[in-house]
Amino acid sequence: MELKITDGEMGVRPPVTKPHPGFFHQVGEERFRKLVSDHYELIRNSDIAFLFPVNDEDDFDQAKKNAADFLIQVSGGHAYFSENRGEPRMVGRHAPFRIDEHARRRWLEFYAQLLPGLEEEGVDPEYIKSFWDYLDIFSIWMINIK
Repeated sequence: MELKITDGEMGVRPPVTKPHPGFFHQVGEERFRKLVSDHYELIRNSDIAFLFPVNDEDDFDQAKKNAADFLIQVSGGHAYFSENRGEPRMVGRHAPFRIDEHARRRWLEFYAQLLPGLEEEGVDPEYIKSFWDYLDIFSIWMINIK
């Protein structure tokens, strides 16, 4: 499975397509949350760890939950994020964090390490690719420094 990272630049907001709802339905909520948690654990000791609350376990766990809630919602699952935190407004929520193209790529690279394992677990590769395509393009929106 080829998971290509599109070049991104600050201020560019390409059209985004949400993941196919089959992705969420095949992965399931429990496994989805594990995927996000595993992603955060890869970040914990990386060169982009400074963007995350890695030194406070409660805050780090909350960040994992918030990310999972958002991605579950955008993938066709329950609207946990909106119920618990309000309107997503992800660009604004990420504004306090200095996200450049390098940080965005590193964030995506960690998902690229994890997603092929879902295919081995029986998740349709087209559904995985739809989730990847969403992450790849929507993450460009988060770039806020050059």
